[in-house]
Amino acid sequence: MSKNPPRNFQVIAMNEKERKIFGISWNVFLLGIVSFLNDMSSEMIMPVMPGYLRDVLGTGKLLSGSIMGAIESLSSLFKVAFGYISDRFRKRKAFVLIGYTLSMISKAGLAFTRFWWDFLGLRILDRVGKGIRTAPRDALIAESTEKGKTGKAFGFHRMMDTLGAVAGPLVAIALLELLKNLPLQRTYRYIFLLSAVPGLLSLFVIILFVRDRGQEVKKKIKGISALKDRNLRLFLLVVALGALGRYSYAFTIWKAQSLGYSIVQSIGFYALFNAIYALSAYPFGLYSDRFGKKKMITIGFGIATLAALTFAYARDMTTLITAFILYGLYIAIEDTIPRAYMADLAKEFEKGTVIGAYHTVFGVFVFPASLIAGWLWQTYNINYAFLYAAGMSTAAMILMTLIKE
Repeated sequence: MSKNPPRNFQVIAMNEKERKIFGISWNVFLLGIVSFLNDMSSEMIMPVMPGYLRDVLGTGKLLSGSIMGAIESLSSLFKVAFGYISDRFRKRKAFVLIGYTLSMISKAGLAFTRFWWDFLGLRILDRVGKGIRTAPRDALIAESTEKGKTGKAFGFHRMMDTLGAVAGPLVAIALLELLKNLPLQRTYRYIFLLSAVPGLLSLFVIILFVRDRGQEVKKKIKGISALKDRNLRLFLLVVALGALGRYSYAFTIWKAQSLGYSIVQSIGFYALFNAIYALSAYPFGLYSDRFGKKKMITIGFGIATLAALTFAYARDMTTLITAFILYGLYIAIEDTIPRAYMADLAKEFEKGTVIGAYHTVFGVFVFPASLIAGWLWQTYNINYAFLYAAGMSTAAMILMTLIKE
């Protein structure tokens, strides 16, 4: 009998001696370090951006909400394209490096903005960078992970990403305190410049240590795309509904400030959200491998509904803290498990494309979500934005139950 593999697939041996740490591959660990550094960089500026838009650039409520929504959305328009391109070339690292480089440059450039449109232009550049890197990076995580452990791998990655999001606001608070005697506008600009430092460190990690795995995939099967599967298409519809209820983090800060809390206190609430996210992402991912990713995603939308309702009716610190905790749990599930779910459904030859499709659908619908929320805030009050989000999350949860295991 011939020992050659069948013609419809190519067998490429995985490196069985690859170093592991915490039960995950060295590659996934390094990508976690990269995300930690990059998210520290991003989250140094994220909490001050709403105030910068309003207090320095002088934008109104609807425009501020629209800008934040556009920033959240635009990166996803590129994700399916670059996921597909990285599938064709079987090279992920180059796209990851380019994406993180653009993001680092754009953050430092915010220090020199004078109007809302140059601010938006640089944030779009940052989102383009994210659009270039995200699907290839997630595909590289999937390719570097043993079958049946994608939830664990993506959970670890999101945990590291969010630990950076915890460190970033804390650094921002320290810088606000250190620079408190300077004019607020100069303080903001110094924070933007300093945010480039951890971003630069993340580039060195990518260049020196991260390696491609596209040529080491165990089986590269040419077959029918998973995108033609009914369940996957239905799940993308769920993603669209969930995205329509996904308000920007900026609305949570604006809610805290509407209750009379200062910018430093608001950043403290935001740091709490990120701490909850970081602490729960890894166990949620690990548990989803055993309990079932579909069930976890459905539970996540239920928590999303509770979080939005709690924000809407928050009048005191205890309720507001509860809202931020629920928000952290919700985002930890919905930013982690769907990626692993899509990676499991995708064939080896199209992981970048399928994961990119998820990100793109999410991005297309998250922009009108913030636009609608901004309009409700301006026309009525910010609580209506959260009530609208609760309705969309409930609809997504109900539709999720129609997907077969």
